[in-house]
Amino acid sequence: MEYTQLGRTGLKVSRLVLGTMNFGPQTNEADSHAIMDAALDAGLNFFDSANVYGWGENKGRTEEIIGSWFAGGGDRRDKVVLATKVYGNMAADGDAWPNHDRLSALNIRRAVEGSLKRLGTDHIDLYQFHHIDRHTPFEEIWQAVDVLIQQGKILYAGSSNFPGYKIAQANETAARRGTVGLVSEQCLYNLVERRAEMEVVPAARDYGLGVIPWSPLHGGLLGGVVRKETEGGRRATGRAAEALADPAMRSRLQAYEDLLDKHGLAPGEAALAWLLTRPGVTGPIVGPRTTEQLESALRALELELSEELLASLDEIFPGPGPSPEAFAW
Repeated sequence: MEYTQLGRTGLKVSRLVLGTMNFGPQTNEADSHAIMDAALDAGLNFFDSANVYGWGENKGRTEEIIGSWFAGGGDRRDKVVLATKVYGNMAADGDAWPNHDRLSALNIRRAVEGSLKRLGTDHIDLYQFHHIDRHTPFEEIWQAVDVLIQQGKILYAGSSNFPGYKIAQANETAARRGTVGLVSEQCLYNLVERRAEMEVVPAARDYGLGVIPWSPLHGGLLGGVVRKETEGGRRATGRAAEALADPAMRSRLQAYEDLLDKHGLAPGEAALAWLLTRPGVTGPIVGPRTTEQLESALRALELELSEELLASLDEIFPGPGPSPEAFAW
């Protein structure tokens, strides 16, 4: 397993991140434990979750599954860099009281205690803001975070789904307070969706944040969806189905799959390997439902994409280019 520093920190993390969003809704507890065992055996030490995972009436279930796995012992907790998130409303459905969501100091305090209890641990290594809060000033957010760091309940803070200007605003506010600020940004980033390259990734790099792409296969779109449909496999749903209904996108996906077939590469593994070549990327989040899917993701770490192949991928899925040239002169 290859490791890298998380942004400007001294923290070493694996180049792939184990996403746990499917634990509970898609994958039962026993199979989720097996996936985490396999990940740790492979040297993957960076696990990502969120307090709302499990969704609906099962919000928090994913963190509970991770907590029950930690309870199995074997130094599991000590070996894992544990990340989770705060923002979503954790009140019971139909009982959404004020102050049970977003990033007020009150909710941050409440949410971290809930996550610690479900996870069965005394600290969270990376506590991430799941979304921007337009109504809470960063002075208040950092005050709450500083208290949690002083109490030893969290070690680092990160963001998710932040635009570039909010990354700058957050870290400039932290700098004025004399604190570390954000050390990572978790953003939507893949071959199909490259808008993060305009401002989010440059802002993250300038402020020393590690970039953690989520949905690296764009909802399965980059996992060979055209071939699977042609061969009568699992039908595409959601984002992938909508994309396949667009003739222009379908043509690009066909070209993508044909290109990788020519090079003898599996589409999903190549899409992950491409992200690993991108400047500023710490590691993409993979969300396996089975151990077999995890094994496929791990193979991406062994791939070396040639300059010729990278150039061809850019032709099929061109990025927007840097800002402001992407929208101005």
